[in-house]
Amino acid sequence: MPRRFILWDIDGTLLTTGPVGRLAIESGARLVTGLDELPHVVMSGKTDPQIVREILSSAGVPHREIDEVLPRALEESERFLEHEGQRMRSEGRVHPGVADLLEALSTTISVRQSLLTGNIAPNAYLKVHAFGLEHFLDLPIGAYGTDHADRNLLVPFALRRVRELRGEDYRPDEVWVIGDTANDLSCARAGGVRCLIVGTGHDGFDAVQDLEADAVLEDLSDTELVLKILLAS
Repeated sequence: MPRRFILWDIDGTLLTTGPVGRLAIESGARLVTGLDELPHVVMSGKTDPQIVREILSSAGVPHREIDEVLPRALEESERFLEHEGQRMRSEGRVHPGVADLLEALSTTISVRQSLLTGNIAPNAYLKVHAFGLEHFLDLPIGAYGTDHADRNLLVPFALRRVRELRGEDYRPDEVWVIGDTANDLSCARAGGVRCLIVGTGHDGFDAVQDLEADAVLEDLSDTELVLKILLAS
């Protein structure tokens, strides 16, 4: 059985939190700006620090001040999510096939799964815990928006952590990033690894079907097909 290191995006790929994810980030931005109305920014495929920076810049916060207030805004987003687990479950959902695929991969001895997400680590943990997915994932070896605001730089963080914490080295062709946006593909390519793109994100399959990923699927509902893609020699 081939060895694989699977790195999952969260929002749009594993699950959706409904409006809660956006509200958490905007709560942080409101705290540090004092504004009731915030500029709308596209969040899909970006890191939490990147999103907050875009909101604050668009709201007119001087660039020299953004570095100072960014940590407080991100801490507030975490506090918001801590109290919204029930709302995430009631208004969000795990995407089709995800639970079955996570379980199938978790029982494959040669496979290790973690996260590669733009969420800061605490927010990532809160989201997967809300839906009971955490026991499938080796969270300490993941890569997060906490590590760098540039998503394209995240793959090396995960590769270094799995080597240092689990004593495992993976060739580029043994690593898959699974995501739902062009930014996930760019991240995988920047890290020199494979990429599976799914059409379950905010903009749907039409937005990603023509991306030149290693595989593109409407969703993950066909477990056998996805396993064949990920585990093929």
